[in-house]
Amino acid sequence: MKRLFAFLMLIGSLTFGGSLSAQAQDETDSTANVENADTTAVAEEAPIEAVAVAEEETQIPETTEATFHQKVKTKFIEGGWQFMGAVLLCLIIGLAISIERIITLNLATTNTNKLLQNVEDALSSGGVEAAKELTKNTRGPVASIFTQGLLRIGEGIDMVEKSIIAYGSVEMGRLEKGLVWVSLFISLAPMLGFMGTVIGMIDAFDAIEAAGDISPQIVANGIKVALLTTVAGLIVGVILQVFYNYLVSKIDGLVNNMEDASISFVDLLVQHEESK
Repeated sequence: MKRLFAFLMLIGSLTFGGSLSAQAQDETDSTANVENADTTAVAEEAPIEAVAVAEEETQIPETTEATFHQKVKTKFIEGGWQFMGAVLLCLIIGLAISIERIITLNLATTNTNKLLQNVEDALSSGGVEAAKELTKNTRGPVASIFTQGLLRIGEGIDMVEKSIIAYGSVEMGRLEKGLVWVSLFISLAPMLGFMGTVIGMIDAFDAIEAAGDISPQIVANGIKVALLTTVAGLIVGVILQVFYNYLVSKIDGLVNNMEDASISFVDLLVQHEESK
């Protein structure tokens, strides 16, 4: 009985183990088949995706937008170097003179109230020589006018006033130095632009005469040159006009300060002479 039971257990274990191994083998085979199918699908999809990406890259155009500097350079060349170069030269020289005048006028600006107070203190403490030394060491046209007045104080107040008026005119001329050139370039730049316009139109009509036709393609180059030179001249004129007006306004302010300070200075000298 025990032998029969052991034999049946052996047969059952062999049968159950065989079925498990067969089932495991089936699962292994099915997994391998699935993996092979996935690999095949991926391999089949990969070329399609690569082709699609390549087509998309081919369809997307590479657009590079020109910078402002490149656009200006292109228009400058298209306008013709003769007149465009002359207009550019007017701009460079005009800006150089304007910047030099702006720096000079800003350095010439003086706090007249403080200077008058210092001169009064110097006259009270050290007399005319101390005031003269103070004005000589002070920068600006107002201090220079005061120095000229102090140099003539021994000749009377009338001579001091004449000296201040005469030297004030000299200082005003120094302040206005270079403005005539800026004004020249303001007028010259648009004139050069208009001259380029006329020459461009002449070239356009010469092209029409040579071709015997009035198509837009023939006259386009001449008209483009005409318009570009005109625009360049007007732009230069506008820029220099702004600087010119600023300089004139600055000079007017300095001249007004000089006149007010000169009147106060003469009154100060009169009081000093009366207090002796």
